[in-house]
Amino acid sequence: MTEAMLSRVADHLYWMSRYLERAEHTMRLLSVNLTMTLDQKSTRPEHRWGQLLSSLSITPPADQDLDDYGVIKLVTFEAENTNSIMSCISTARENARHVRELISSEMWERLNSLYFQMRAADVDAVCRDEAFTFLRAIYDGLLLFQGVTDSTMNHGEGWDFIQAGRYIERANATAHLLDVHNAILVQPDPDEAVERYLDWVGLLKSCTAFEAYVKIYSADVEPRHLLEFLLLNSQFPHAVCFAIRQLEEALTAIAETTEKRKGIRVNRLAGRLQAMLGYTSIDEISEGSLRGYLADVKLQCAQIHNAIHDTYIVYPFETALVS
Repeated sequence: MTEAMLSRVADHLYWMSRYLERAEHTMRLLSVNLTMTLDQKSTRPEHRWGQLLSSLSITPPADQDLDDYGVIKLVTFEAENTNSIMSCISTARENARHVRELISSEMWERLNSLYFQMRAADVDAVCRDEAFTFLRAIYDGLLLFQGVTDSTMNHGEGWDFIQAGRYIERANATAHLLDVHNAILVQPDPDEAVERYLDWVGLLKSCTAFEAYVKIYSADVEPRHLLEFLLLNSQFPHAVCFAIRQLEEALTAIAETTEKRKGIRVNRLAGRLQAMLGYTSIDEISEGSLRGYLADVKLQCAQIHNAIHDTYIVYPFETALVS
Protein backbone atom coordinates (compact mmCIF):
# COMPACT_ATOMS: atom_id res chain seq x y z
CA MET A 1 0.00 0.00 0.00
CA THR A 2 1.43 3.40 -1.00
CA GLU A 3 2.02 6.24 1.44
CA ALA A 4 -0.88 8.11 -0.15
CA MET A 5 -3.24 5.18 0.40
CA LEU A 6 -2.08 4.78 4.01
CA SER A 7 -2.72 8.48 4.58
CA ARG A 8 -6.24 8.22 3.19
CA VAL A 9 -6.98 5.19 5.36
CA ALA A 10 -5.76 7.01 8.47
CA ASP A 11 -7.85 10.05 7.54
CA HIS A 12 -11.07 8.04 7.09
CA LEU A 13 -10.66 6.01 10.27
CA TYR A 14 -9.74 9.07 12.33
CA TRP A 15 -12.76 11.07 11.14
CA MET A 16 -15.15 8.12 11.33
CA SER A 17 -14.25 7.85 15.00
CA ARG A 18 -14.45 11.58 15.69
CA TYR A 19 -17.91 11.89 14.17
CA LEU A 20 -19.28 8.88 16.06
CA GLU A 21 -17.89 10.26 19.33
CA ARG A 22 -19.50 13.61 18.47
CA ALA A 23 -22.84 11.92 17.79
CA GLU A 24 -22.72 10.17 21.18
CA HIS A 25 -21.80 13.41 22.99
CA THR A 26 -24.62 15.28 21.23
CA MET A 27 -27.13 12.57 22.06
CA ARG A 28 -26.18 12.61 25.76
CA LEU A 29 -26.44 16.37 26.08
CA LEU A 30 -29.80 16.46 24.35
CA SER A 31 -31.20 13.63 26.48
CA VAL A 32 -30.03 15.21 29.74
CA ASN A 33 -31.40 18.63 28.83
CA LEU A 34 -34.75 17.18 27.82
CA THR A 35 -34.97 15.50 31.22
CA MET A 36 -34.03 18.72 32.99
CA THR A 37 -36.77 20.69 31.24
CA LEU A 38 -39.20 18.33 32.97
CA ASP A 39 -37.48 18.50 36.38
CA GLN A 40 -36.83 22.24 36.55
CA LYS A 41 -38.86 25.37 36.22
CA SER A 42 -40.01 26.17 32.69
CA THR A 43 -39.36 29.88 33.13
CA ARG A 44 -36.15 29.93 31.06
CA PRO A 45 -36.43 27.27 28.34
CA GLU A 46 -34.81 29.55 25.75
CA HIS A 47 -31.77 30.00 28.00
CA ARG A 48 -31.39 26.25 28.53
CA TRP A 49 -31.73 25.44 24.84
CA GLY A 50 -29.39 28.27 23.92
CA GLN A 51 -26.79 26.92 26.32
CA LEU A 52 -27.20 23.43 24.87
CA LEU A 53 -26.63 24.68 21.32
CA SER A 54 -23.57 26.66 22.46
CA SER A 55 -22.20 23.51 24.10
CA LEU A 56 -22.55 21.72 20.75
CA SER A 57 -21.23 24.65 18.66
CA ILE A 58 -24.55 24.83 16.82
CA THR A 59 -25.95 28.14 15.60
CA PRO A 60 -29.76 28.00 15.22
CA PRO A 61 -31.45 29.60 12.21
CA ALA A 62 -32.35 33.22 12.91
CA ASP A 63 -36.05 32.61 12.34
CA GLN A 64 -36.33 29.49 14.53
CA ASP A 65 -37.90 29.52 17.97
CA LEU A 66 -35.96 27.64 20.65
CA ASP A 67 -38.79 25.33 21.70
CA ASP A 68 -38.52 21.61 22.44
CA TYR A 69 -39.68 20.47 19.00
CA GLY A 70 -37.42 22.82 17.06
CA VAL A 71 -34.32 22.04 19.11
CA ILE A 72 -34.81 18.26 18.96
CA LYS A 73 -35.23 18.42 15.19
CA LEU A 74 -32.23 20.72 14.72
CA VAL A 75 -29.90 18.72 16.94
CA THR A 76 -31.06 15.26 15.89
CA PHE A 77 -32.13 15.31 12.23
CA GLU A 78 -31.19 18.58 10.51
CA ALA A 79 -29.04 17.68 7.50
CA GLU A 80 -27.76 21.23 7.09
CA ASN A 81 -26.48 21.18 10.66
CA THR A 82 -23.14 19.41 10.29
CA ASN A 83 -23.08 18.64 14.03
CA SER A 84 -26.52 17.02 14.20
CA ILE A 85 -26.67 13.35 15.18
CA MET A 86 -27.90 12.44 11.69
CA SER A 87 -25.10 14.37 9.99
CA CYS A 88 -22.44 12.87 12.25
CA ILE A 89 -23.60 9.29 11.69
CA SER A 90 -23.94 9.88 7.93
CA THR A 91 -20.44 11.35 7.68
CA ALA A 92 -18.99 8.55 9.83
CA ARG A 93 -20.64 5.96 7.57
CA GLU A 94 -19.26 7.64 4.46
CA ASN A 95 -15.76 7.56 5.92
CA ALA A 96 -16.21 3.90 6.86
CA ARG A 97 -17.37 3.10 3.32
CA HIS A 98 -14.02 4.27 1.94
CA VAL A 99 -12.16 1.80 4.17
CA ARG A 100 -14.78 -0.96 4.05
CA GLU A 101 -12.18 -3.67 3.42
CA LEU A 102 -10.11 -2.64 6.46
CA ILE A 103 -12.84 -2.66 9.11
CA SER A 104 -14.70 -5.76 10.28
CA SER A 105 -18.01 -6.86 8.78
CA GLU A 106 -19.59 -6.46 12.21
CA MET A 107 -18.47 -2.83 12.40
CA TRP A 108 -19.93 -2.06 8.99
CA GLU A 109 -23.21 -3.82 9.83
CA ARG A 110 -23.62 -1.90 13.10
CA LEU A 111 -22.85 1.45 11.50
CA ASN A 112 -25.15 0.71 8.58
CA SER A 113 -27.90 -0.27 11.00
CA LEU A 114 -27.49 3.01 12.90
CA TYR A 115 -27.61 4.99 9.68
CA PHE A 116 -30.80 3.36 8.41
CA GLN A 117 -32.37 3.59 11.86
CA MET A 118 -31.88 7.36 11.68
CA ARG A 119 -33.18 7.52 8.09
CA ALA A 120 -36.29 5.48 8.90
CA ALA A 121 -37.31 7.53 11.93
CA ASP A 122 -40.61 9.42 11.93
CA VAL A 123 -39.16 12.88 12.59
CA ASP A 124 -42.45 14.43 13.71
CA ALA A 125 -43.23 11.56 16.11
CA VAL A 126 -39.73 11.61 17.59
CA CYS A 127 -39.72 15.37 18.12
CA ARG A 128 -43.19 15.40 19.70
CA ASP A 129 -43.51 12.25 21.77
CA GLU A 130 -40.74 9.68 21.33
CA ALA A 131 -37.48 11.55 21.80
CA PHE A 132 -36.30 9.69 24.92
CA THR A 133 -36.96 6.23 23.48
CA PHE A 134 -35.38 7.08 20.14
CA LEU A 135 -32.27 8.71 21.62
CA ARG A 136 -31.76 5.77 23.96
CA ALA A 137 -31.87 3.37 21.01
CA ILE A 138 -29.28 5.44 19.11
CA TYR A 139 -27.09 5.65 22.22
CA ASP A 140 -27.20 1.88 22.64
CA GLY A 141 -26.27 1.49 18.98
CA LEU A 142 -23.27 3.79 19.31
CA LEU A 143 -22.01 1.94 22.40
CA LEU A 144 -22.50 -1.37 20.61
CA PHE A 145 -20.41 -0.11 17.69
CA GLN A 146 -17.58 0.78 20.09
CA GLY A 147 -17.74 -2.66 21.67
CA VAL A 148 -17.82 -4.40 18.29
CA THR A 149 -14.85 -2.30 17.13
CA ASP A 150 -12.76 -3.20 20.16
CA SER A 151 -13.69 -6.89 19.87
CA THR A 152 -13.49 -7.55 16.12
CA MET A 153 -10.81 -5.26 14.67
CA ASN A 154 -7.07 -5.89 14.80
CA HIS A 155 -5.54 -3.62 17.43
CA GLY A 156 -2.98 -2.30 15.00
CA GLU A 157 -2.35 1.04 13.36
CA GLY A 158 -5.92 1.46 12.05
CA TRP A 159 -7.40 0.81 15.48
CA ASP A 160 -4.94 3.30 16.98
CA PHE A 161 -6.20 6.02 14.61
CA ILE A 162 -9.75 5.20 15.71
CA GLN A 163 -8.66 5.61 19.33
CA ALA A 164 -6.91 8.89 18.55
CA GLY A 165 -10.03 10.27 16.86
CA ARG A 166 -12.31 9.18 19.69
CA TYR A 167 -10.25 10.65 22.51
CA ILE A 168 -9.23 13.96 20.99
CA GLU A 169 -12.90 14.58 20.18
CA ARG A 170 -13.91 13.62 23.72
CA ALA A 171 -11.29 15.81 25.42
CA ASN A 172 -12.17 18.84 23.33
CA ALA A 173 -15.93 18.34 23.75
CA THR A 174 -15.70 18.04 27.55
CA ALA A 175 -13.45 21.10 27.83
CA HIS A 176 -15.86 23.10 25.65
CA LEU A 177 -18.85 21.94 27.71
CA LEU A 178 -17.18 23.16 30.92
CA ASP A 179 -16.24 26.42 29.23
CA VAL A 180 -19.84 27.13 28.19
CA HIS A 181 -20.97 26.46 31.78
CA ASN A 182 -18.16 28.55 33.26
CA ALA A 183 -20.49 31.04 34.97
CA ILE A 184 -22.37 28.51 37.11
CA LEU A 185 -19.09 26.85 38.10
CA VAL A 186 -17.09 29.95 39.03
CA GLN A 187 -19.82 32.26 40.36
CA PRO A 188 -22.86 30.21 41.39
CA ASP A 189 -25.89 32.31 42.36
CA PRO A 190 -26.88 31.60 46.00
CA ASP A 191 -30.42 32.79 45.25
CA GLU A 192 -30.84 29.89 42.83
CA ALA A 193 -29.22 27.16 44.89
CA VAL A 194 -31.63 24.41 43.84
CA GLU A 195 -31.41 25.37 40.17
CA ARG A 196 -27.62 25.48 40.32
CA TYR A 197 -27.43 22.07 42.00
CA LEU A 198 -29.57 20.54 39.26
CA ASP A 199 -27.38 22.25 36.65
CA TRP A 200 -24.26 20.70 38.21
CA VAL A 201 -25.90 17.27 38.30
CA GLY A 202 -26.90 17.78 34.67
CA LEU A 203 -23.29 18.56 33.74
CA LEU A 204 -22.11 15.34 35.35
CA LYS A 205 -24.86 13.29 33.70
CA SER A 206 -23.97 14.85 30.34
CA CYS A 207 -20.61 13.10 30.73
CA THR A 208 -22.12 9.90 32.22
CA ALA A 209 -20.23 10.91 35.35
CA PHE A 210 -22.78 11.37 38.13
CA GLU A 211 -22.60 7.89 39.66
CA ALA A 212 -18.82 7.75 39.39
CA TYR A 213 -18.59 11.23 40.97
CA VAL A 214 -20.85 10.24 43.88
CA LYS A 215 -18.65 7.25 44.67
CA ILE A 216 -15.72 9.63 45.27
CA TYR A 217 -17.24 12.88 46.55
CA SER A 218 -20.82 11.99 47.67
CA ALA A 219 -24.03 13.38 46.18
CA ASP A 220 -23.34 16.84 47.60
CA VAL A 221 -22.12 18.23 44.28
CA GLU A 222 -19.70 21.16 44.50
CA PRO A 223 -18.26 23.08 41.52
CA ARG A 224 -14.67 22.62 42.71
CA HIS A 225 -15.01 18.84 42.94
CA LEU A 226 -16.95 18.69 39.68
CA LEU A 227 -14.15 20.48 37.85
CA GLU A 228 -11.51 18.32 39.47
CA PHE A 229 -13.36 15.18 38.42
CA LEU A 230 -14.14 16.12 34.80
CA LEU A 231 -10.81 17.81 34.13
CA LEU A 232 -8.13 16.06 36.14
CA ASN A 233 -9.35 12.55 36.97
CA SER A 234 -7.05 10.02 35.29
CA GLN A 235 -9.36 7.02 35.72
CA PHE A 236 -12.79 8.18 34.55
CA PRO A 237 -13.29 7.63 30.77
CA HIS A 238 -14.96 10.97 30.04
CA ALA A 239 -12.55 13.12 32.04
CA VAL A 240 -10.23 15.30 29.96
CA CYS A 241 -7.09 13.93 31.64
CA PHE A 242 -8.10 10.32 30.93
CA ALA A 243 -8.94 11.11 27.30
CA ILE A 244 -5.60 12.81 26.67
CA ARG A 245 -3.73 9.93 28.27
CA GLN A 246 -5.50 7.49 25.93
CA LEU A 247 -4.76 9.79 23.00
CA GLU A 248 -1.09 9.89 23.92
CA GLU A 249 -0.96 6.08 24.12
CA ALA A 250 -2.58 5.76 20.69
CA LEU A 251 -0.16 8.26 19.14
CA THR A 252 2.80 6.46 20.73
CA ALA A 253 1.61 3.18 19.23
CA ILE A 254 1.19 4.81 15.81
CA ALA A 255 4.71 6.26 15.99
CA GLU A 256 6.13 2.84 16.84
CA THR A 257 4.58 1.26 13.73
CA THR A 258 5.61 4.08 11.41
CA GLU A 259 8.71 6.26 11.29
CA LYS A 260 9.46 7.17 14.90
CA ARG A 261 11.05 10.47 13.97
CA LYS A 262 7.96 11.32 11.95
CA GLY A 263 5.77 11.34 15.05
CA ILE A 264 8.08 13.26 17.39
CA ARG A 265 6.22 16.58 17.13
CA VAL A 266 2.70 15.22 17.56
CA ASN A 267 3.79 12.99 20.46
CA ARG A 268 5.54 15.91 22.13
CA LEU A 269 2.37 18.03 21.90
CA ALA A 270 0.21 15.26 23.37
CA GLY A 271 2.75 14.66 26.13
CA ARG A 272 2.83 18.35 26.99
CA LEU A 273 -0.95 18.50 27.41
CA GLN A 274 -0.95 15.29 29.42
CA ALA A 275 1.72 16.73 31.73
CA MET A 276 -0.26 19.96 32.14
CA LEU A 277 -3.36 18.03 33.19
CA GLY A 278 -1.45 15.51 35.29
CA TYR A 279 0.57 18.02 37.29
CA THR A 280 -1.99 20.80 37.75
CA SER A 281 -4.06 20.86 40.93
CA ILE A 282 -7.63 22.12 41.13
CA ASP A 283 -6.40 24.80 43.57
CA GLU A 284 -4.06 26.21 40.93
CA ILE A 285 -6.88 26.28 38.39
CA SER A 286 -9.25 27.90 40.89
CA GLU A 287 -6.71 30.60 41.76
CA GLY A 288 -6.29 31.52 38.10
CA SER A 289 -8.74 31.77 35.25
CA LEU A 290 -10.87 28.70 34.52
CA ARG A 291 -11.75 30.06 31.09
CA GLY A 292 -8.08 30.66 30.37
CA TYR A 293 -7.17 27.13 31.44
CA LEU A 294 -9.95 25.58 29.32
CA ALA A 295 -9.01 27.78 26.37
CA ASP A 296 -5.46 26.46 26.67
CA VAL A 297 -6.70 22.86 26.72
CA LYS A 298 -8.80 23.44 23.59
CA LEU A 299 -5.95 25.25 21.84
CA GLN A 300 -3.58 22.37 22.55
CA CYS A 301 -6.18 19.87 21.29
CA ALA A 302 -6.37 21.88 18.06
CA GLN A 303 -2.58 21.88 17.80
CA ILE A 304 -2.47 18.10 18.29
CA HIS A 305 -5.16 17.65 15.63
CA ASN A 306 -3.22 19.81 13.19
CA ALA A 307 -0.02 17.90 13.94
CA ILE A 308 -1.78 14.56 13.36
CA HIS A 309 -3.04 15.87 10.03
CA ASP A 310 0.33 17.25 8.97
CA THR A 311 2.24 14.17 10.12
CA TYR A 312 0.05 11.28 9.05
CA ILE A 313 -2.65 12.55 6.69
CA VAL A 314 -0.93 14.99 4.32
CA TYR A 315 1.39 13.32 1.85
CA PRO A 316 3.79 14.75 -0.77
CA PHE A 317 2.30 15.95 -4.05
CA GLU A 318 4.64 13.65 -5.96
CA THR A 319 3.31 10.65 -4.02
CA ALA A 320 -0.24 11.60 -4.89
CA LEU A 321 0.65 11.74 -8.59
CA VAL A 322 2.28 8.31 -8.51
CA SER A 323 -0.66 6.72 -6.73
